Amino acid sequence: MNTGVTRQYLSDLVYKELGISKAQASNFIDDIFEFISLQLEKKSKVKIANFGSFNIREKKERVGRNPKTKEEKIISSRVVVTFKPSKILKNKINKNINANEVA
Repeated sequence: MNTGVTRQYLSDLVYKELGISKAQASNFIDDIFEFISLQLEKKSKVKIANFGSFNIREKKERVGRNPKTKEEKIISSRVVVTFKPSKILKNKINKNINANEVA
């Protein structure tokens, strides 16, 4: 089963590419994610060139409905993280999807 890209995978990649110790590579990856998290906690937008932007969005309280029981409930207001991919990332993904459909 493919679990996708993990912190460990990224850390190993940095270790191999930069030739630094595994501990330094792990700390480097942790620092990046910590920085992104702190900026989002401050409600700052995080833009990574050629990749996309992370942003904070506040959702208002609303009425929701359980699809099975049709029972209505109040969904409380909350803050969510959104991600908007860059045009470059979208094009890369669509290029790969289109190439796979042809094959």
